[in-house]
Amino acid sequence: MDILNLLKVSIHAVSNNKMRSFLSMLGIIIGVAAVIIMMAIGQGSKESIRSELSTMGTNLLTIRPGADTGPGGVRQDPSAMQTLKPADYEKILAEKKLVTNVSPEVNASGQVVFGNKNTSTTVYGESPEYLNIKLWDIEEGVCFNEEDIKKSAKVAVIGKTIVDELFGEGVDPIGKTIRFKSIPFRVIGVLKSKGYNSWGMDQDNVMIAPYTTVMKRIAAQTFFSSINCSAVTEELSDAAIEELQQILRESHKIKDNSGDSDDFQIRSQAEMMETMSSTMDMITIILVVAAAFSLLVAGIGIMNIMLVSVTERTKEIGLRMAVGATGFVISMQFLIESILISVTGGFLGVITGCVIAEFVVTQFGMPSSVPMWSIWVSFAVCSFIGVLFGYIPARKAANMDPIEAIRHE
Repeated sequence: MDILNLLKVSIHAVSNNKMRSFLSMLGIIIGVAAVIIMMAIGQGSKESIRSELSTMGTNLLTIRPGADTGPGGVRQDPSAMQTLKPADYEKILAEKKLVTNVSPEVNASGQVVFGNKNTSTTVYGESPEYLNIKLWDIEEGVCFNEEDIKKSAKVAVIGKTIVDELFGEGVDPIGKTIRFKSIPFRVIGVLKSKGYNSWGMDQDNVMIAPYTTVMKRIAAQTFFSSINCSAVTEELSDAAIEELQQILRESHKIKDNSGDSDDFQIRSQAEMMETMSSTMDMITIILVVAAAFSLLVAGIGIMNIMLVSVTERTKEIGLRMAVGATGFVISMQFLIESILISVTGGFLGVITGCVIAEFVVTQFGMPSSVPMWSIWVSFAVCSFIGVLFGYIPARKAANMDPIEAIRHE
């Protein structure tokens, strides 16, 4: 059996019916392109989210008070959300070994005003270490210090959006006094711009002030909304969580063998990244499976066209058998034709999918990344479809009676 000769005969047979062959390929092209596009958007979104979370610090740990809902979604007592106290913060600072930076957090939303201009924002009460934890950089001015914390100083560091909304172009905000809920704050620093995150939230619309100032003068509370920490390294995040759990259990007088549940929660950024990645993987799989159904339909179309081709070429098949071609050779010829149509359609589908994925990035700004393995998988699937749906027509051709085939009109 001369494979090269069979390949030439198959290419000639496919090229003799260009329009029909192209229409057979069209289903494969659309199916593969759809799979590539879905994979590209899913993978791009996953990488974008991971990159976004990484800008907040991969070793970030967040301590929050007890859950605000109980079993069945019933709200717990409000006191359950007031379990993080200044004493907890002090104890963490005194006993931490696997944690580098610690910042308690209290926040409030409202209008910030300068002159006759105002904008909505959120003020975060933090310690100076907060900028290191969240990987913020100061572009102009300075950050507040421990002395400002002790004095509950009315100073603030603001983001670029607030600068643009309140001061406009060419105005230096450093030293200016802005008001948040009628409380005056002197601007001492401007944060370097981070832009919008993957959830469409403006990261530059932020105001950071000493946590003591926000607690006493704005929120009027004696507890923290959360405590942000950073582990020594990302690899030691789990060990750091265990250390923090032990410190807080001691602070809250929760005995290890008492069976009492913690009245706080500790989450790591790595855990959040893993959760988001798993969610995006599941969404991508669903989209790819939906797109893959078009490949099934395309395979049925190829089988239909090949059956028609076998019927049309019955006499040709009979003549080839009469001059010595075996049933196996005949079946291989039709299988090669089927695989040729399928793989060529897959190749064009990959190109189409990559072009559309790039178009989505440039025109709509959506994250997109075509994984190389998806291209190889696409070719493998196309070859499989060619064999699977070309088998029945090839089998029909191989089982023909040469005499009856020659007599066929």
